[in-house]
Amino acid sequence: MQSITLLDRLLSFPTISRDSNLALIDFIQDYLQSYGISSQLIHNDEHTKANLYAVIGPTDKPGVMLSGHTDVVPVEGQDWTSDPFTLREQNNLLYGRGSADMKGFIACVLTMVANLQIDKLVTPLHLAFSYDEEIGCIGVRRLVEMLSGSAIKPRFCIVGEPTSMQPIIAHKGKTAGRIRCTGAECHSSLAPQGLNAIYMACDMITALRELQDSIIQDGHHDSEYDVSHTTLHVGVIEGGTALNIVPNQCEFKFEIRHLPEDLPGKLVTKLQQRADALVNKHRGLFPAADVSISIDNSYPALATPTDSEIVRFVTDLSGANRTGKVSFGTEGGLFSGHLKIPTIVMGPGNIEQAHKPDEYIAVSEMQRCDEFLAKLASALYR
Repeated sequence: MQSITLLDRLLSFPTISRDSNLALIDFIQDYLQSYGISSQLIHNDEHTKANLYAVIGPTDKPGVMLSGHTDVVPVEGQDWTSDPFTLREQNNLLYGRGSADMKGFIACVLTMVANLQIDKLVTPLHLAFSYDEEIGCIGVRRLVEMLSGSAIKPRFCIVGEPTSMQPIIAHKGKTAGRIRCTGAECHSSLAPQGLNAIYMACDMITALRELQDSIIQDGHHDSEYDVSHTTLHVGVIEGGTALNIVPNQCEFKFEIRHLPEDLPGKLVTKLQQRADALVNKHRGLFPAADVSISIDNSYPALATPTDSEIVRFVTDLSGANRTGKVSFGTEGGLFSGHLKIPTIVMGPGNIEQAHKPDEYIAVSEMQRCDEFLAKLASALYR
């Protein structure tokens, strides 16, 4: 299979988010050029990473955009049984970092390109390959900005995240932030004379947990998601310098993964109200007391109506008899929310294999994606 050969090549580029993706992007750009297809790169400020965007076929009308990210998560600390960046095929499974998430999809798209009869395209095909998706859909924002100024935007978008080729019409959004607590240090033998910043952080974590409980009890629920409600989560905490010092600093990182119906800004406002109350409680004795909340990154949820044209288009081509919703996020929310491009998420592989040691994608999934994209090409000829 040509798509497996291409997957082998794509896996060989260790495009961990902290590193450059330019070698892979250069490979794709050269590959497209070999078929007479020009593309443009949208770099980061340092010119160490780039998005790639291409329009194949007519340029005077909107077409179908296939979107995927080129970065992968790290492999350090994971117990791989083979080289993560060398394709290993065993029992009809294809192992390698990024095989499912989501170089398998990109390999199928490049296979589609090789088989395209470009002169027959009535509707254009748009390709969008981005960087730094794994750390918050960072890179694609520059592509979104570029497209916002374009006179002709894609009509539809398919984001090829691993969904076992099931059309996904909705996903949660994400807000990532940090809360920094400032207390007053003193010798631990005189602990009541200080203000323990770790205790303050514990109070704020309790506020998060109480807010989570209220969401579970009284908030929106949607049983089509693996987790039916908006979630709040604390993932990292750091504070203190020595056991015999009452700590004056503590910081923790939190995230909100929200249903389309919920507004994360309202949840952050409630946290800020709790922070203000905590500070007011201590400022009389400790003027330096403070709790600050900052947001590091966010991207919107996706909510495509089940009766929309893109859903009918994709389900007709794929033969799918149902749609779904997922708790993980994608750049789809940005395309839909910022550019008003109707979007679904559908790609080969299973998200349960992503980010794990010995990540894999089944050969059968690659075949299904190849077949779907061949049908998509036929639709674009019409």
